[in-house]
Amino acid sequence: MDIKALQEISLALRRDVVEMVYRTKDGHPSPSFSVADIVTALYFAIMRLDPTRPDWEDRDRFVLSKGHSCPILYAALARKGYFDREELFTLRYLNSHLQGHPYAPKTKGLDATTGSLGNGVSIGLGMALAARIRRKDYQVYAITGDGELGEGMIWEAAMAASHHKVGNLTVFIDNNNYQSGGTVGEVSGPYPIEDKWQAFGWHVQTIDGHDMDQILRAVEIAHLVTDKPSAIVCKTVKGNGVSFMVGENSWHKRVYTEEEYKQAIKELGGAV
Repeated sequence: MDIKALQEISLALRRDVVEMVYRTKDGHPSPSFSVADIVTALYFAIMRLDPTRPDWEDRDRFVLSKGHSCPILYAALARKGYFDREELFTLRYLNSHLQGHPYAPKTKGLDATTGSLGNGVSIGLGMALAARIRRKDYQVYAITGDGELGEGMIWEAAMAASHHKVGNLTVFIDNNNYQSGGTVGEVSGPYPIEDKWQAFGWHVQTIDGHDMDQILRAVEIAHLVTDKPSAIVCKTVKGNGVSFMVGENSWHKRVYTEEEYKQAIKELGGAV
């Protein structure tokens, strides 16, 4: 799939997130948008998947460690064919398949249950080591937030992954510089992010997390490094794609008014 087609899918997934949050009156739109292009690249250009066999043993695995961004993941799974798009509009409903954080037993296509921040890198490491033990060649990808780097469990996993030379594990760091309580520098600064991952023995790249070509190229390079895990620090923007969401951290978890909904859809290339 070419870059332009992937960009169009990314916009469509963002529109689905807007629709989900507007119709269900709940969800985390802004942190979903900062990882929208990464999720699009993974699900529509990179990962080896078969929606007709969600439990296929040889599939690549994905862990959304920052689980509150699940609306963008649900949108990708629906477009990929794991379930009907209309299910998106039951987000966070009681007994819905699509809970407010990923719950793998309920949702086709999910590889991990997440939501308690800090667990995703460890889960991904376990999956990557399982591939080695079972002599499988699948890749494991995880997305963690930059605010999430304050969780000590991430660094325990980083140290273990390096020690075990887990070359089939790639972690994307969503470096949008915000968390729910403010900027990451105000709360608990993780900088310099690259130096920390390098110190733990990882192969590290820094890219524009909204540049599809850079995302694809970074994963290609990560695959060439087989003797250590890879960290891709993605410079991103919360709310990317909708002007009034950028720089306004209240959109971490906020519901669109009718006017905001119409403007967001329009800015994302849709029609209302």
